[in-house]
Amino acid sequence: MRLSNLLRFGVVVTIFGFAALAVRAQDQSSDDVAAAARKAREQQKTAPAPKKVITNDDIPAAKNNGTSAAGAGAAKDTTQTEAAAKTDDKGASNDTKSEEYWRKRFQDQHDKISQAEKELDVMQRELNKDQVQYYSDPQQALVQQNNRSDINEKTAKVDAKKKEIDDLKQQLSDMEDEMRKSGGDPGWAR
Repeated sequence: MRLSNLLRFGVVVTIFGFAALAVRAQDQSSDDVAAAARKAREQQKTAPAPKKVITNDDIPAAKNNGTSAAGAGAAKDTTQTEAAAKTDDKGASNDTKSEEYWRKRFQDQHDKISQAEKELDVMQRELNKDQVQYYSDPQQALVQQNNRSDINEKTAKVDAKKKEIDDLKQQLSDMEDEMRKSGGDPGWAR
């Protein structure tokens, strides 16, 4: 019996020894990872900044003064492209009746109407909730039963929002008429 106890004790000591070695190895590996991370951060701090790469976009357009034929053709193409872009920009800004102009105006107006309708929906829900609200305070219940001030205020706000939506829709209709009179395509309003 004594031998079996001694054998058990030896096995338990061996198991604890291996466990201690495993824990120590794990601590060392986590220390190694932390040290590697610190070293990587230090290298990033001391690394030189990347050098700027110069592209054709960074170089101003060359003039046609004594350049080679290939350079002259490239310079001519870039100046023609720039001139066309400038005329397009001027044409779009001077011609306020273009398709892009009308589409943007109509999109803005549709967005305003959509936003106002969402706000109206929220106000309607709040009003409906207040109409079935139960006040646990009997004093508040009596006050609201007699004058209904909170419901009247919200009803007034709902009516004002409905009027605002009607005005926005009228403005949209006026914009459609204005576009048709200026010769725009009715499809631009969609």
